[in-house]
Amino acid sequence: MPLQGASVELLPGEVKSLTDSLGQFMFSNLKPDRYDLRISKEGYKTTSLSNVLLTSGKEIVLDIGLEEQILQTRAVLVKPKQIGAMNKLATVSTRSFAMEDVNRYAGGRSDPARLAANFAGVSAPDDSRNDLVIRGNSPVGVLWRIDGMAVTNPNHFASVGTTGGSVSALNTNLLKSADFFTSAFPSEYGNAVAGVFDLSLREGNAQKRETTLQAGVITGLELTTEGPFSKKSSASYLIGYRYSLAGLAQALGVDIGTTATPSYQDLSFKLSSGTTKFGKFSVFGILATSTINIGGGSANTLYGNGNQLDFASKIGIGGLQHTKQVNSKSYFLTTIGVNAAENAQTSYDIDHVIDSSFVRETSTALKNTYYIQTSYHLKVNARMFLKVGVQDELIATNLYYQTKNNAIAPAHTVWDYDSSTNLAQAFLHLKYQLTDQLTVNTGLHAQYFALNKAQALEPRLGINYTINAKHSLQFGYGLHAQMQPINVYYLQQIDPFNNVSYHNINLDFTKSHHLVLGYQWQAAAAWRLKTEVYYQSLYNVPIQAISSSYSMLNTGATFKTDLTDSLVNGGTGQNYGLELTLEKLFSKGFYGLFTSTLYESNYVASDGVKRNTSFNGRYVVNILAGKEWKIGTGSQNRFAVDVKFTNAGGRAYTPIDLASSIAQDREVLVTDVNSAYYNTYYRLDLKAGLTINSPKRKLAQTLSLDLQNVTNHKNIFTESYDRQNQSIRYTYQLGFFPNVVYKLQF
Repeated sequence: MPLQGASVELLPGEVKSLTDSLGQFMFSNLKPDRYDLRISKEGYKTTSLSNVLLTSGKEIVLDIGLEEQILQTRAVLVKPKQIGAMNKLATVSTRSFAMEDVNRYAGGRSDPARLAANFAGVSAPDDSRNDLVIRGNSPVGVLWRIDGMAVTNPNHFASVGTTGGSVSALNTNLLKSADFFTSAFPSEYGNAVAGVFDLSLREGNAQKRETTLQAGVITGLELTTEGPFSKKSSASYLIGYRYSLAGLAQALGVDIGTTATPSYQDLSFKLSSGTTKFGKFSVFGILATSTINIGGGSANTLYGNGNQLDFASKIGIGGLQHTKQVNSKSYFLTTIGVNAAENAQTSYDIDHVIDSSFVRETSTALKNTYYIQTSYHLKVNARMFLKVGVQDELIATNLYYQTKNNAIAPAHTVWDYDSSTNLAQAFLHLKYQLTDQLTVNTGLHAQYFALNKAQALEPRLGINYTINAKHSLQFGYGLHAQMQPINVYYLQQIDPFNNVSYHNINLDFTKSHHLVLGYQWQAAAAWRLKTEVYYQSLYNVPIQAISSSYSMLNTGATFKTDLTDSLVNGGTGQNYGLELTLEKLFSKGFYGLFTSTLYESNYVASDGVKRNTSFNGRYVVNILAGKEWKIGTGSQNRFAVDVKFTNAGGRAYTPIDLASSIAQDREVLVTDVNSAYYNTYYRLDLKAGLTINSPKRKLAQTLSLDLQNVTNHKNIFTESYDRQNQSIRYTYQLGFFPNVVYKLQF
């Protein structure tokens, strides 16, 4: 509900404004600068926003909420900006960030996932993809949401059943904010055991037409436009288009990880009706395509193993969201949409017996998900908030995959399936503030998978106790369940009589207990220290029925699709660790972030042996810092320098048995799976940026140079057996990588 009469103070300058009947306010004729806002209203807790960056080329539209006070007191406590979640039902293991953070940090490539890799509990020592390893879990366990809708993998060059890719399809110029959950997330989130990335698209400027032009090595050439449909309403549009410039980067001598030229483009949009008598409507979407043709000359690169590969992928995400106010205390939020993901791959090999090239693998995968969700939000009173909801996903899949070992061998069909099923979910969440110091979030989530009638009932609990203005304790528990990647259910076997059987089709949900204990110290207005200790117990993990070391917990460690058949839900795993975050919020032109994680990730398969998962890196350390100076006439221009250092333990892997490989003239691995670790991963990134605000026109220009891996350190990506030289060959990750971005706003 809009709040009329709220006081909005703009600092510096002590300028004030009062909100109108629609809860709106405006400040005009401001010079480019960073501003702080303080918003207050009787009966509500005063809140503050820090470092709102205003340039001469673009207006800033803010969406601010106030929390009702339980007790009326004489003194009003003004709190600095916290780093919790936009989702107020979250208690632990949550971080919220704005898109300015994505574009600010060094080495981020304008990718929200790579920004999240700087947070405690996240490991991503992989330059080839932006997969998120959260607290030792497989990246397959991550749920992506956009504007409240569960979406398909929002990355270019993405395969079915994965959650990461080489290049993000998310346009940061259209994103508003993001909530990132690493454990024990609230009951509204389901079908995930690792974490949740909940993003929201901003609305276009409803008062003025604005345009952004941008060119970058990674993001490519971009055009974003926004504005009102009509001056008579608050309806607006926001549209952004990007086209890759990877070919230009290669021509300039930049190593992008392959000698092939990738091509990708995407279109993102959000159309908003504004407030109407029928409620508020918005239409949003992302359309993306990507292709690459890797030749045999791409051996020993991130995206090539010496064989020819043709790959293409498409993404289609679209949704309609409707918000309808029931009364002053409740509203409905409904979303309907569709997620389409398609990829096609053809790989070639050499038959050395007849010295001829042949098609080794051909695959196509199409997954269409039709989504509907509705939730009811009720503020019972100042202490209690209730949220209930249901959603259903109709999942239609068309899978085809054939492979063969040599030119004359018969083709083996792995997938040939065209059907649909559905996943239904429901949740209830209750937030109760017992006192000003003690808040409880509790809830229940339920899931039903129609394909095999699998069911899951998942309780959630979060407790936050504020000791005083500086110290607080948090506790979180959740039982979380997730279906397997959809392609795993449809792996087929054909007997001599051409009868097809699906031995994985009855796989149950993988489940995980999450326990988290946290402590936070707000040392000063812009400083905080946070630490969390966690334990996760996974069970119902798919493993082979026969004695082996295979576990689904290792899925997602490579580009390859999991093709293991005849699985049962008998495996277990555990993740535990300690995290520390020390952060200095951006103020007085400076910010700093130090995160450190010590963790272990293990599993037990059908052979009963406890092993490292493929994601057990044991530790991660990130150090980020930045300084901004005001320069130029009137100090309205800005020059900024940012630095990032990452040191992470190398992931566990199964080493090559060199003696056996030489004897058998092929690559042979040792029998002790995941018994070794790659060398320590570390990288130093530097970034410098200059923003020039026109003193006469509504125009701003930004030029940034992001120097990634400035020491050109050779981080190992994989190892393989070189038959010709009878030795182990190493493939390295990206070396020194300069990324240049130019942005023009008017």
